[in-house]
Amino acid sequence: MNCIKIGMIGLDTSHSIEFTRRLQAPDCAPAQRVAGARVTTCLRFETPFQDAAGLDARQAQMEAWGVRVTEDFDEAVSSCDALMLEINDPARHLEYVRACAGLGLPIFLDKPMADTLESAEAIADLVRTRGLRLWTGSSLRFADALLEACDAVPRPDVAVVHGPLGVAPAGSSVVWYGVHACEMLQRAMGRGLARVTAHTDPQGRVMVAEYADGRRGVVMLTEGMYHYGGRLMSKQASVAFDVDAGTIYTRQLEQVVRFFVGGPAPAELDDALEVMRVLTAPGAEA
Repeated sequence: MNCIKIGMIGLDTSHSIEFTRRLQAPDCAPAQRVAGARVTTCLRFETPFQDAAGLDARQAQMEAWGVRVTEDFDEAVSSCDALMLEINDPARHLEYVRACAGLGLPIFLDKPMADTLESAEAIADLVRTRGLRLWTGSSLRFADALLEACDAVPRPDVAVVHGPLGVAPAGSSVVWYGVHACEMLQRAMGRGLARVTAHTDPQGRVMVAEYADGRRGVVMLTEGMYHYGGRLMSKQASVAFDVDAGTIYTRQLEQVVRFFVGGPAPAELDDALEVMRVLTAPGAEA
């Protein structure tokens, strides 16, 4: 298989480092390494999520791994086969999907899809009208423990998932960090969302998703509790799961590379839009 050359857009997230590490760092553990692609360029720009000093440190690491870091968009995309939009600030996602739309390259848009449901719908419309190959999602939907629970309870009547509520430097903290838990819910329950209600308490947020067929999903986001898990329940079975975060980047990156070489998107636009509907439910945003 030819090595796919990736242009990475954004350096304000640790994901830029973590994905590049797994593709080409000489000291990456063999169990974490992902073959078939290499990051060749990276577009750097400052956002509220990372200042210049932090970008400098990340640039030095990327350059040590053979990545050409630039502040020029055209240079960043001129000689690559695929794009990874690794922009921590979701308010910039629509802008850069628009900028990349005419390049004819497959695109992975890292979580969340956008900062608002309206921006997410604009991205989806752009993808559909322009025939773009793009998918978006969180690494948590590929967690081994979650997938094992989904195999054991393939159609839950009730799903309860939990995750942290991080504090965003700008915009909605629920959208920015609650996306991880909401992606787990969507992976377990599938589509069919009918209504979402949200509740705020001193611990964080609770969102209750009601589905058109009568099923129920609950997302609990708690400040300061940085672990993920949940329980899937049907009339036949009840299975709990706890996520090992040590493998989730590798599992997601494997999916990214498969997509870049022509494989199907592992998550559809309508999946991401349902996630955004949960994240932006009235009363959920903060």
